[in-house]
Amino acid sequence: MATAGDGSISGIDLTDSEYQVVQSMIRNKYKATDAAGNVVLRGKQKMLKMKEEFPFTDGDGNDVFTVKAGGIIDVAGNYVLTDAQTGEDIAILDNDYSIFQDTWKIRDADTEAKIAEINSRGAMITAARNLIPFGEWIPHKYEITDQSGDHVGNISGQLSLKDTYDITIDDASDVPKETVVAAAMVIDAIQGN
Repeated sequence: MATAGDGSISGIDLTDSEYQVVQSMIRNKYKATDAAGNVVLRGKQKMLKMKEEFPFTDGDGNDVFTVKAGGIIDVAGNYVLTDAQTGEDIAILDNDYSIFQDTWKIRDADTEAKIAEINSRGAMITAARNLIPFGEWIPHKYEITDQSGDHVGNISGQLSLKDTYDITIDDASDVPKETVVAAAMVIDAIQGN
């Protein structure tokens, strides 16, 4: 189990290297399963809140973490991931918004040092997703890198009726896997992908 203070989320321990995330067709409601098909995370956007808020639970329904927007209208990011068990802020998600490149930095909440980065791949695909009608139907692709820019994993969308994507972690030795998987789910919800 991860421990608070090391950039990890204390209420969850993700040991697999692949996860599939499926969004509900009705609203920003997500479910992440491991390679065996077991639900490891569930999350949904709270409705009618002044600031965006996304509480997440484990497969048994226990509160694990919450992500809240830093401001009322926060297009460019600044979302805080808070551990539900300790109440400590774990990470900050910052977005460098561009029509051609989605870049999300995952930073330590205390030191603000970069933990990891999630970047969209393919400027034309990113532009099409942002500009053309029904562009959100184009599957998204991201690369996950550590603080030094070294490859950690990928996020690959699938063409399906429900928003579905796979998170693959190739090497999480330098990043807290739980925080990176949580960030990947939240980023999809924030961007309305």
